[in-house]
Order: sequence, then structure tokens, then C-alpha cells
Amino acid sequence: MATGTGTAVSGPLAGVRVVELAGIGPGPFAAMLLGDLGADVVRVERPGGPGLAIDPAHDITNRNKRSVLVDLKSEDGARTVLDLAARADVLIEGYRPGVAERLGVGPDAALARNPALVYGRMTGWGQDGPLAASAGHDIGYIAVTGALGLTGPADGPPYAAANLLGDYAGGSLYLVIGILAALQHVHAGGPGQVVDAAIVDGTAHLTAMLHGMLAAGRWQDRRGANLLDGGVPFYSTYETADGGYMAVGALEPRFYAEFTRLLGLGESAPVREDPARWGELRTAIAERFRQRTRAEWTEVFEGSDGCVAPVLSLREAPEHPHLAARATFTGHGGITQPAPAPRFSATPGSVRRPPARPGADTAEVARDWDVPGLGSALEPALEPGLERHAPDAGAAEKGSQNR
Repeated sequence: MATGTGTAVSGPLAGVRVVELAGIGPGPFAAMLLGDLGADVVRVERPGGPGLAIDPAHDITNRNKRSVLVDLKSEDGARTVLDLAARADVLIEGYRPGVAERLGVGPDAALARNPALVYGRMTGWGQDGPLAASAGHDIGYIAVTGALGLTGPADGPPYAAANLLGDYAGGSLYLVIGILAALQHVHAGGPGQVVDAAIVDGTAHLTAMLHGMLAAGRWQDRRGANLLDGGVPFYSTYETADGGYMAVGALEPRFYAEFTRLLGLGESAPVREDPARWGELRTAIAERFRQRTRAEWTEVFEGSDGCVAPVLSLREAPEHPHLAARATFTGHGGITQPAPAPRFSATPGSVRRPPARPGADTAEVARDWDVPGLGSALEPALEPGLERHAPDAGAAEKGSQNR
């Protein structure tokens, strides 16, 4: 694996070089995760290319990366990307199927330059199938896999939890798993290969346990009717006196006993073993929770085996005592953000660099990766802070996320 990153690094992937062809969503998050683990990630941006509609300085998914500007439609663009791929261990792209090939940076061209390369492809629908060329977003991908249908109340519509389930859990994490497995294959003496990571595949894979329960008759194929989807009163959320919420997960009998004791439910409460009385039980639990504030109930259940936790907002989460003690969140560059995960005893990951600004590291990467032609494919950068707000001339070519 390549070495020489131009900056002191730590993490189990130190020495691994990654080329990320810029996009939005699961591809950048996957590359961020590899960077958090110590890889030297170079994000190849097109002038005026894709990005979140925020100041690049706040785009945390581009932390632990360096950025270069390359116009893939210029005479030297494809050659420059292939020069980077020849020196890399991994390449990540999130275009629609066939776009990388048309740009001259597809897997055949890249693997011809570097037979040991792991070429990671991140899409919503995958590289083949009837919908492969269609646009889409997280909510559509999780809809067809059955995952979206698991969410929401029985008498209401399903809802998406931002883009965490599809883009990141079913997409980014499966791409990273595939990349790491393929790197191990190369390390064992095998050739490089293409990793086809489709959000629909990964999200469907996440439902494996539920399909087993469905086949065994232990899961009803409708939401709000099962053990883990809010269908039971002892695995649900309840409003408190101040409009906050508490999450209850007292599944096991001994934990349920502790929950009811601390809640003060009393001996007259409907027994949980009788599903016919779950409506009454839910009402009784709800009435108790409405008698105190979220903070008061948090104090009651703190440190107990009642399996109850406050439902916190994004801004509140870093202040939770347990997360603060574990440094689950960290501060870097004035931004509070999740710390790298998971944790390693010998090779800890870290936040080493702030979010990369488009093109800011072109000269440094050209030197460190010995790609002198990088500058010839460089277009003049836009004014700082404007790069990701500019219209993307290649939007129609973007990955099936169509962001």
C-alpha cells in the first residue's frame, strides 16, 4: 500500500491512499469514514461541482481529506484522474452507471493503470437492473426495500429518518465494508476489483433479521404492530409534561419490572402478557409520563436497568453525560461533530484536518503523490465559500442519487 500522505496520521488505514470523485451523500460519507480511520483521501472536485448548499468549511463529511480541482471534461482531466488512481489503493465514484466510463475514468481504464486498485461504485439502484439509470433519493430506495414501511405509527404515514437509513447505513457503510474486504483480498495477493455498492442492496440486507422473524410468524407485515416498531407499549416513546419525550425499551421481564417500579405504575396496571390489554397499558404509561418533565424522568431512570432514555435533539446530544464522558462528540475547527468510530486500542482514528475546501490542496497533493500534471487539469477556483453553491454543469450525469 502507498505511503507518504503529507501529514502525520494515525489509524488502522494509515498509508492507504483513496481517490474520491466528488459527489454528495453516501460517497463522501464513506470517504470520510476511511479518512477518519487514517487513509489519505484526495477528493477530486470539478470546478463548480456538487456539494451541500452550505459553506464548505462546515461540510463535516469532507473532514480528513484533501481537495484538488480537476475538470474531467478538459483534455487532461481523465489522464490526471488516472494518474492519481495509478498511485492509489482505492477509488470511489458515485455517478450514474456508464458516466465514469464516458468520462474516461471507468473501472476498465483505472484497473488497466493499476491492477491492484479497489474501485468502489456507490449508487442508489446499483450498476444494473431496470432502474439503474433512473434518478432517486434515499427515501425512494428505502421505500422499495420494505425498510421505510417499518417506520411510523400504525394509523399514520411512514417517515424517513433524514437520510441515515438508506444513504449512510445501507449505502456508505456497505461500500466501506466492500472496500475493506477487497483491500484484504489484494493484501492476500489477489487482484483489484470493482465493488458495486447499491443502497437498495445494503438496506435490504439490513432487514435480514426481520425477514427471518416474518418467515417464523413472529413479525406482522404491517407497521406499528410488532415488538420493535412501537407496536408494544413497553418499546415506544412517550410525551412528558414539558413536551419532551422519553424512549422506553423495557423488553425483558426483569427490565420491565424495574421500569414499572420506577415509573410508579402500580399493581393495578394491565399485565403486559395480555396483548388484548396493551391499549390500556399504553394509556397508563402515557398518563404517568405526562406527570413529570423530561429532565425529571431522566433523573428517575438515570443509571437504572429500566431501559428508559430521554429523546435528545442534535444540539443536546453532545451534552449527555455518558456521551460526554466517552467523548463521542469532539470539537474541531470550531465545529462540534461526531468523533471517529469505531475505536481502536493500538491505532486510534482522529480528526486531523477540517473540511477540505475545493481545490485548496492541489499543489500539496501534486507533490506528495508525484502527479506533476495535476496543475494542468486545474481550472481557476471560484471565490472561497461559493464553490458548492454554483450550478453543476454535469448535474444530469451525477449518480443515481441525482443530488
